[in-house]
Amino acid sequence: MTIPQQRLSPDPALALRGLVKRFDTGVAVAGIDLDVPAGSFFGLLGPNGAGKTTTLSMAVGLLRPDAGQARILSHDVWADPAAAKARIGVLPDGIRLFDRLTGTELLAYHGLLRGMDADVVDQRAAELLDVLALGADNRTLVVDYSAGMKKKIGLACAMLHAPRLLVLDEPFEAVDPVSAALIRDILRRYVAGGGTVVFSSHVMAVVERLCSHVAILAGGTIRLRGTLAEVRGERSLEDVFVEVVGGRTATGSELAWL
Repeated sequence: MTIPQQRLSPDPALALRGLVKRFDTGVAVAGIDLDVPAGSFFGLLGPNGAGKTTTLSMAVGLLRPDAGQARILSHDVWADPAAAKARIGVLPDGIRLFDRLTGTELLAYHGLLRGMDADVVDQRAAELLDVLALGADNRTLVVDYSAGMKKKIGLACAMLHAPRLLVLDEPFEAVDPVSAALIRDILRRYVAGGGTVVFSSHVMAVVERLCSHVAILAGGTIRLRGTLAEVRGERSLEDVFVEVVGGRTATGSELAWL
């Protein structure tokens, strides 16, 4: 399959140029160039081990690349980290929270770390906890939250300072259908209000339901990218994905005993 040239956005929300990351086991990310248009709902797809988490970690300043550049709303992540990180909210993979706090206390902690006014933090925290069905008066410690509740409080922390770009690593993983539907609704409203969302996933149905743009990552490189319509064409996204990453194996006589 031929990879179409990406039409670079004049002012992308996120711009990656030549990102490279090597580990002892080999090259995890092999020179990624990617623009995420402002106002888009962008899905980064790939099988396990494709380099999605490594790419997003470098894009938001959590992992230093061996080469390349990442810019968030025109601010270089490594040359001007304070300005870049003030404009993003991040939900990393395997997020570690200060879980001996309540949800309200955790949001207050995040807000004050960012230098926000305490009254503004209290107001926004109460609204986020209410909208995310976590309960503003809930005294349960985060350590006792369910997996879905932890995803939601992590999203609340990412949104508290009203960033214009959200970068979410597998936000729907291990989340029950009710919580997933609520998160989808909130993210749609965020994009409709002018925000930009980038999220990684390997669940095609979620991506097809939400995304305006997608990129397929495999072996540390971008294999296909564009609008959802351009990438999918007349086929399902799953069929395109499997063809691009080369993941389908015919099963015949090998499993005859079944």
